[in-house]
Amino acid sequence: MNRKPLRLFAIGIIGLIIFPGCTGAPEKNSWRYDGPPEGRSEIVREYLSPAAIIWTSDDSGRTIINAEALLEEGTGQADLVGANLCTMIGSEGNNPAILLDFGMNLNGGIEIVTGMWENHDPIRVRITLGESVSEAMSRVETSTATNDHAMRDFEIMLPWLGKIEVGNSGFRFAKIELVDTDRVLDLKEVRAIYIYRDIPYLGSFQSNDDRLNQIWQTGAYTVHLNMQEYLWDGIKRDRLVWVGDLHPEVKSILAVFGYNEVVPLSMDLIRQITTLPEWMNGISSYSMWWILIHYEWYMHTGDIDYLAGHREYIFDLLEVLSRHVDSDGREILDGHRFLDWPTSPNEQAVHAGLQAMMVMTFDVGTKIADIFGETEKRDAFLNTRSLLENHVPCPNQNKSAGALLALSGLADAEAMNDTLLAVNSHEGISTFYGYYVLKARAMAGDYTGAMEVIRDYWGGMLDLGATTFWEHFDLSWMENAGRIDEITPEGKIDVHATYGDFCYVGLRHSLCHGWASGPTAWLSEYVLGIRVLEPGFKTVLIDPNLGDLEWVEGTYPTPYGLIHVRHEKDKDGRIHSEVNAPREVNIVYHQ
Repeated sequence: MNRKPLRLFAIGIIGLIIFPGCTGAPEKNSWRYDGPPEGRSEIVREYLSPAAIIWTSDDSGRTIINAEALLEEGTGQADLVGANLCTMIGSEGNNPAILLDFGMNLNGGIEIVTGMWENHDPIRVRITLGESVSEAMSRVETSTATNDHAMRDFEIMLPWLGKIEVGNSGFRFAKIELVDTDRVLDLKEVRAIYIYRDIPYLGSFQSNDDRLNQIWQTGAYTVHLNMQEYLWDGIKRDRLVWVGDLHPEVKSILAVFGYNEVVPLSMDLIRQITTLPEWMNGISSYSMWWILIHYEWYMHTGDIDYLAGHREYIFDLLEVLSRHVDSDGREILDGHRFLDWPTSPNEQAVHAGLQAMMVMTFDVGTKIADIFGETEKRDAFLNTRSLLENHVPCPNQNKSAGALLALSGLADAEAMNDTLLAVNSHEGISTFYGYYVLKARAMAGDYTGAMEVIRDYWGGMLDLGATTFWEHFDLSWMENAGRIDEITPEGKIDVHATYGDFCYVGLRHSLCHGWASGPTAWLSEYVLGIRVLEPGFKTVLIDPNLGDLEWVEGTYPTPYGLIHVRHEKDKDGRIHSEVNAPREVNIVYHQ
């Protein structure tokens, strides 16, 4: 099986990408992935030659000669022939530079292969990496760009007739600038070092709507890039294990890849570095998301041993949480009180969201206690949940909080959708909690409205040239906006440099954030209609919701193999389904 996650075959208005395994029925046994050969890591390195030259400092051909040579497929080997080189000629007051496009956002670094020059002394260059053209053309000292978490703007020395590999960041574009004056630099190759987990895309989604198809694929690729040694939130910035951010990432991983070691590795790490009663990442809601992820992981994988390994910590954490409920049933959580960034200034909404999360967490805690036959703990958790139900806060016109209230059962989903979520539905959502807004709208039966938000909101990033989904986005940014994959035209707005708030101001803004992958999980769960009912996919509900689609088909990984479904809508609006599943999986159809 070809496991390479992405093949770029055209760079156009949207940038079309193909992922293997996303179309048609799976081949017999093509679902099975038993990991890499013994002694080999899933994480691999691949070398990519540039797809295009976006800009050069000199169009005259006097100080940059034969730049197109860098577009040729490289070998990574210097040679004595010295043919077809790109030559950069520096002089006082002139620092020639070239901006390369590798066609897609990726995680990794840069390999530079050099030729020969008269003086064998190394030559100094400045490398600037960027997830947008604007970021790659910026400097740390004069812009909102940073070197936080990963170096993206730095100087290095290049050897005579040799090779050097540098950098480890998230980027699509690379600017190479000759710093030394009165030197002549011969470049044989500049290639991206593309680092990713070499794993097959087992899940898939196809429909008659190409825009939804591409959004599903882009979400899958976004989370895939963040599956490094641990599950990060961003490949350029926030290369950390943020537990709350992991929840939509894990949901997407389960829909696309099934089991992967990066999830338990990350969950274990954050437990090991968090001593109770401290909160994970210092954020009370993130400790709750850790429990919720555990239950999702167990339901999908059926791994009772893994759940049992964290059993006592989960129960102790629930005890800590129970001490943060007052006699009226109000949550009184301390630490950093956080849902998502846009909600942060709205203290009433944050309280409503945390109240809902407490209910959701004690729901799951009750189920985990049942799994292990802990009757006393189950009753205690039920009592705490009942107490929390006595207080139902107002979401204060905040969609993130309103969605959590609906998902927790503290508010009626249809009423919440009608009065808040579906009102100006493209406004007031985030790439992180937008996933929960979609889930709440599905709970209300508004599948068509949810798909419209996916097309317009997540699709808006694609319209601006994105190949991965961003840390945050607002549709108002689309007005008079330039694309991120080109020099911003005069009179247009540089989206990456202009917008952003909180921790993601301007060019610091991450354009590959795993928490933004939610539509991938949502489309598989609610449009393909595949939802697990018993641990380890022993029983699965098939409940397709096509909205305005004519047909949809796809696959979903289980511990026993792939479930393949195809749903078609007839002229009367009735849905006809074909379902193929492993014999170990009991299929239940929605009535």
